[in-house]
Amino acid sequence: MGVFEDRVLVADLIRQVLISRMCVREAILKFPRDTEDKSIHAAYHALVHYEADEDLRNRDNLYREEQNDYLEFLSNQLERGEDLPENIIQNYEKYYECANIPHEKNTKGFLKGFFKFLNIKDN
Repeated sequence: MGVFEDRVLVADLIRQVLISRMCVREAILKFPRDTEDKSIHAAYHALVHYEADEDLRNRDNLYREEQNDYLEFLSNQLERGEDLPENIIQNYEKYYECANIPHEKNTKGFLKGFFKFLNIKDN
């Protein structure tokens, strides 16, 4: 798959989560494997935060609406194949070096995961 197709896939996964057809964990497991796309990494982190904020969303209707609108915005950008705004990407990069996106189920993917576990760059 190319970058455009990967972004469209992630846009659809976000929408599936928003309409409760898929849980966040299931969506994340369907993300493109071993992608270096910073927009997809940011979308990954947004979904992880969405899941982590479930209690807050249940208590605060305004927060829930804002978070849903935010994910819908990300989904719309990705569906068009566009980069997410740089400020969104940078906000996640401040706290996370990269997304914990699943690796390919082959030797290369295993080694990437193993090196990541050991905190070694595999460039």
